Amino acid sequence: MYKYMADIPEKCLEFKPRSYVCKRALLPPQIDGRLDKPFWDAAEWSEEFEDIEWNSVRPAPYHRTRMKMLWDDEALYIGAYLEEDKIWGTLTERDCVIFNDNDFEIFIDPDSDTHAYFEFEMNALNTIWDLLLVKPYRDERNKVFNGLDIHGIKTAVHIDGVINDPTKISENKGWSVEVMMPWTTLKEGNSNKIPVPGDYWRIDFSRVEWRTEVRDGKYAKVINPATGIRYPEDNWIWSPIGLVNMHMPELWGFLWFTDGSVDESRFVIPKNEYLKWELRKLYYMERNYFKKHGKFCSDFKELCGDETPAIDPVIETTSNTYEAYIPAADGGRVYIRHDGLVYVSEK
Repeated sequence: MYKYMADIPEKCLEFKPRSYVCKRALLPPQIDGRLDKPFWDAAEWSEEFEDIEWNSVRPAPYHRTRMKMLWDDEALYIGAYLEEDKIWGTLTERDCVIFNDNDFEIFIDPDSDTHAYFEFEMNALNTIWDLLLVKPYRDERNKVFNGLDIHGIKTAVHIDGVINDPTKISENKGWSVEVMMPWTTLKEGNSNKIPVPGDYWRIDFSRVEWRTEVRDGKYAKVINPATGIRYPEDNWIWSPIGLVNMHMPELWGFLWFTDGSVDESRFVIPKNEYLKWELRKLYYMERNYFKKHGKFCSDFKELCGDETPAIDPVIETTSNTYEAYIPAADGGRVYIRHDGLVYVSEK
């Protein structure tokens, strides 16, 4: 039985993901948390992170965050620098809920179908949490594997200052992270294929930042005097979503792989990804329609109401499911199902 989860305000969301061109590493890695070494010279810095709802909607982050990436035959390498004056961490047990501390997070969907994606979190103590999500939390029969334990992963943190010592705030500049993610695990989300030059994956990065003050000689989360509870965390991310929800893979950025042999003018969002987005809006509308009527709708014009449809999909429904498709840009079809899976078929 299809279970309705929550409203999605589809008219408020925009498809404008960022892109990053990831070059091949020229040197062997040395995972120590530092980014000021020759290994990283080949990688460009990303844009600065913005609020998850875009800086035009909410205040811009008050600390700068940037990331960079490289790859080789063995792994994907991710580095990030998080500017910070109050550097702290409390969690030391692997696979605990890391975002209860300030943290850095990575989300990877290797085949851009929004299912079977990876989530990774780490704090300034280099405590990590790695997960595999079969589907986003919103989708029917979702399942989370909290004990994924990415085989061969290597992580490190460099503290540019002093951690957990409020008397040293003036010395603090930030903390940097390095993550080596081997293809041995990541390829499981992409039919056991590792990337080749010209391929793209979907990816995003998040920084959870809690309002912190010094209380009783320690760092502590700031309490809202009006409620008596801590303020909610800030969510600063590389490719903003538009909602406070990282689990919307359709809006993550694009990670392009290159070794210099591919013309980088090719690294533009494919037409089929825009078609997937049009079907994703149908998916949002079907969810909202189901909440109101207890069934799915086979008439796209009815779903759109006064809006002018950008596509003309075929929608096949049952009492509890649906599948919709439109022609793909290069032949075949682009499909979306009631459980959110989106894919391109040759037929």
